[in-house]
Amino acid sequence: MLLLISPDSVEEALDCAKAAEHLDIVDVKKPDEGSLGANYPWVIREIREAVPADKPISATVGDVPYKPGTVAQAALGAAVSGATYIKVGLYGCSTPEQAIEVMRGVVRAVKDYRPDAFVVASGYADAHRIGCVNPLALPDIAARSGSDAAMLDTAIKDGSRLFDHLPPALCAEFVERAHQARLLAALAGSVKAVDLAELTAMGTDIVGVRGAVCSGGDRTAGRIQPHLVAAFRAEMDRHAANPAG
Repeated sequence: MLLLISPDSVEEALDCAKAAEHLDIVDVKKPDEGSLGANYPWVIREIREAVPADKPISATVGDVPYKPGTVAQAALGAAVSGATYIKVGLYGCSTPEQAIEVMRGVVRAVKDYRPDAFVVASGYADAHRIGCVNPLALPDIAARSGSDAAMLDTAIKDGSRLFDHLPPALCAEFVERAHQARLLAALAGSVKAVDLAELTAMGTDIVGVRGAVCSGGDRTAGRIQPHLVAAFRAEMDRHAANPAG
């Protein structure tokens, strides 16, 4: 299981660099613009320069509307700015067909520019609260659009967590569907160390965190702390060594 950490500034990226041995992917987002809020292109570039070259950069394109052309341009902008993982939050897509259309545009725009880029179709465990596509439809959307991974997060950051909206059994079904489609499965959404046993057991490929490694556990007002990143990774490694536990 890979650990994805989400700094929202160059300063936080430097904190991630201090803990680089404990993480796998540095994810650039702007939390005050939403769950998968997009940051500025120059911030992506500066963070790419700030972290070790062997750590891939991921960038969120935003909680996007159903505007395939707009989203494709935004995704290309993230790739040009230095991101190799491009994450798209399908916030404004109310049907699988809309989501597939958006993601096909993203895949073409990004991979025409950089064939080795990694495109992630992201949905929301609390989709019922915002009216977007069913979270269990994401693996099929990702597969049919040519994406490389399916991801779930939470759209509304009100203290509720991934498992509050999609219990472990359904998250495990999401992971299984992704694997059957030969996709990676990523899970996020106020994930904490106590969730790692379940996430490991279901075979999650990427776990994304922010609040869990920020001071005070606050994803917006807190700041990423290298020692919290190290502690979270230690818990991941402990569960990986004993998945049945």
